[in-house]
Amino acid sequence: MAADAPHPAFEGYATEAVPQAAVGSPGKDGVLELTFERTADGTALVHDYATVPFHISGTLAHDPHPNVDTVFIQSPTGGVAQGDRHDVSITVGDDAIAHVSTQSSTKVQTMTCNYAAADTTLSVGTGGHLDYVPEPTILHADSRYFQELTVDLAPGATAVVSDVVVPGRLARGERFDFERYLSRVRGTGPDGLLFEDTTHLTPADGDPTVPGVLGEFTVYGTMFVLAPDRDESELSDALHAVVTDSEAKAGATALPNGAGVAVRALGDRAETVQATLHAAWDHARQELLDASAPSGRKY
Repeated sequence: MAADAPHPAFEGYATEAVPQAAVGSPGKDGVLELTFERTADGTALVHDYATVPFHISGTLAHDPHPNVDTVFIQSPTGGVAQGDRHDVSITVGDDAIAHVSTQSSTKVQTMTCNYAAADTTLSVGTGGHLDYVPEPTILHADSRYFQELTVDLAPGATAVVSDVVVPGRLARGERFDFERYLSRVRGTGPDGLLFEDTTHLTPADGDPTVPGVLGEFTVYGTMFVLAPDRDESELSDALHAVVTDSEAKAGATALPNGAGVAVRALGDRAETVQATLHAAWDHARQELLDASAPSGRKY
């Protein structure tokens, strides 16, 4: 495998030179580090480090839970470009509660060579909780994007992780014109791997609109409610009941190894899928934290 390729499917791309700015040059390797700790006044952001294209909003205090600290990740650029490599690390300490999102959608731009990648590591300490609910990822025509996300939970820790994928600029009639999208999500605990979930779409090689993939739908969303110390069957049934009444086509199922629940939603618009996942998030929040989920307010 090529040294820079995160997966065999990306080997050929990794050898392609990026003409405008080489991989690894300033502005191409974005790094973001956030650390939250529990204090006498609730949760506080005690460490942050960001390089282009990342910028953070500063902490906000409009969460329904009184002890939550909220950070929105911002970007001064037009989106994710070919050759970009992003490394995000978010740590939530023991008994801390944090909510991290993005200010707007992540736009993966059209590419003529190489690819873009994001590696996100989320770590939650004993008794802590993290909501990682970014805005949708929009895959422009000819884009190639690899994202890997790992959630590591200490005993008694919980997390909600969401991902919504929009296969093009739908208002312009752009649908499934991207080249390759690969997303891999892993959950780990004190005893090792809890689950792994992979989505790999290559429209030129396999039609995503066939039955068994996305079918008649366009936008795809997943929310992982990770709570290894809870009854996953009971939580799965409750979340399934919540989302089946929504406008999107959705359902919930228990994850292996008692990790929690996965909620899947399909729709024709990002807003429909987001609303469905937000309903699931709201119910999960009340179960895990005895507080509702925050609204979509980004200021």
